[in-house]
Amino acid sequence: MKIAMHGTGVMGKTIKELGQDKIVAFVDDIKNIDLNEDVDVVVDFSHFSKLDNLIESCVNRKYPLVIATTGYTGATLEKIIKASKVIPILLSSNTSLGVNAINGILKTLVPKLENNFDIEIIEKHHNKKIDSPSGTAITLLETIKNSLKERYSVVYGREGVAKRNQKEIGIHSIRGGTIVGEHTIIFAGEDEIIEVTHKALSKKIFAIGALKCAEFLKDKEAKLYTMEDIF
Repeated sequence: MKIAMHGTGVMGKTIKELGQDKIVAFVDDIKNIDLNEDVDVVVDFSHFSKLDNLIESCVNRKYPLVIATTGYTGATLEKIIKASKVIPILLSSNTSLGVNAINGILKTLVPKLENNFDIEIIEKHHNKKIDSPSGTAITLLETIKNSLKERYSVVYGREGVAKRNQKEIGIHSIRGGTIVGEHTIIFAGEDEIIEVTHKALSKKIFAIGALKCAEFLKDKEAKLYTMEDIF
């Protein structure tokens, strides 16, 4: 297994440390990967501004690609979808196995609770995170919306004087200190509350998941994959 790590920040360094025998390139720009280097999969934890060039280069070099970077635009997503017809791409806003298990739980839980419970999402991250809400929170939100029988509006934060509508989902972002990552989905009903929470205690969990993604993607056919395919 030969992995090219694209993104040399904290996550890239964590993955390099855990997968030392598998990492054959460690770069911030895919163009710095030696063309003579045999690469099975590229794992990306970089910055959304670098994704367009990364996608183009991986398509040209026929490198399978794991994208764990968030904050990209709809135009970039279209490029990802188009590229997945040429190379295998696994797209995930969160490579934690626990978070993706919660996604599965929500698909079962939401239809049972939607008529009698208000739904709110709270996500917390460190003060250096640049995108809000987090990519994981958006993924959880989409899972909830797709599991609802009726259409709900989304409220990002709350201010002013207004009563909460029944058919809405609130989503709130907290930034501070060195919080690695925490996501809570609250189902608030009449005299009862159900909370589903995931707390990341270190970035190691994302690195472990990313390495599993790379192993999964090796030798796969061209297609857009998600963490759900791994489960």
